[in-house]
Amino acid sequence: MANYPTSRLRRLRHSSIVRDMVRETFLRKEDLIYPLFVHHGEKIKNEVKSMPGVYQMSIDVLVEECKELVALGIPAIILFGIPEHKDEQGSDAYDSNGIIQRAVRAIKENVKDLLVITDICLCEYTSHGHCGLLNGEEILNDETVTLLAKEAISHCEAGADMVAPSDMMDGRVAAIRKALDYKGFTKIPIMSYAVKYSSGYYGPFRDAADSAPAFGDRRSHQMDIANSDEAMREAKSDVEEGADIIMVKPAGPYLDVIYRVKKEFGMPTAAYQVSGEYSMIKAAGKLDWIDEERVMIESLIAIKRAGADMILTYFAKDVAKYLDKSK
Repeated sequence: MANYPTSRLRRLRHSSIVRDMVRETFLRKEDLIYPLFVHHGEKIKNEVKSMPGVYQMSIDVLVEECKELVALGIPAIILFGIPEHKDEQGSDAYDSNGIIQRAVRAIKENVKDLLVITDICLCEYTSHGHCGLLNGEEILNDETVTLLAKEAISHCEAGADMVAPSDMMDGRVAAIRKALDYKGFTKIPIMSYAVKYSSGYYGPFRDAADSAPAFGDRRSHQMDIANSDEAMREAKSDVEEGADIIMVKPAGPYLDVIYRVKKEFGMPTAAYQVSGEYSMIKAAGKLDWIDEERVMIESLIAIKRAGADMILTYFAKDVAKYLDKSK
């Protein structure tokens, strides 16, 4: 490369047209997956106090929300359930008439052209708030995996287009793949939360999903925030077990991990811009400390630039409207 003054890197920045021509990373509606929280009852739309603009919705309200998402051009959602009753086994998670199963059926009956992904975990359904069955205070891995496979089957029988195990139990991707194939769901992809850190950024989500653990924490199964080599081992394991898409969660604080995962495996890669990332931008924007819209887009571009092919984000509706406005 030539040196200054022959080389002037600013030449390609003076014109907005040229800047657009040389732009390397693009954010599209097709990249977006919108998380939604399904609440039991009717005509319910409860704003999550720690997540402005995010709601717990009953199924009737959820269906109307999904119609709006399709109109905005958002291609996919991921569902999290808030059941009326919880127990130690998280039985609503795999009940054919559970909150998610009913929501999936209602969406499929009333909304076209929307990809419905379901979260596979027990934490929203257990009375203790942990991601699996317990023996005292120990989370049982293999016994939990059996129920996760059962949950995935029940979601697909209801009409789910994709399942996303978020529990971080060892061997759950292989068990779910085997169970789905046995039941004839060979075309259903698995989007695995392959690299899920035990993060402080999940706080607002616990409010939204009513899934805070009654005791202890989730460090026995979610990843240590200091480790990235371990992330490669986790991703490799899920790829070998049959995951079709691998996910890194959270996104913004782990851009280096997204980059490594994408470069190492070349797999379709998702990143979850989690509740804490969303709420911090919202809070700072409300106080006029930052330009909320500009930072929203910058944060998502950074995630794409790191290597994510798709982003789960609570900003999906705002982004879709921004992209329409920017045409």
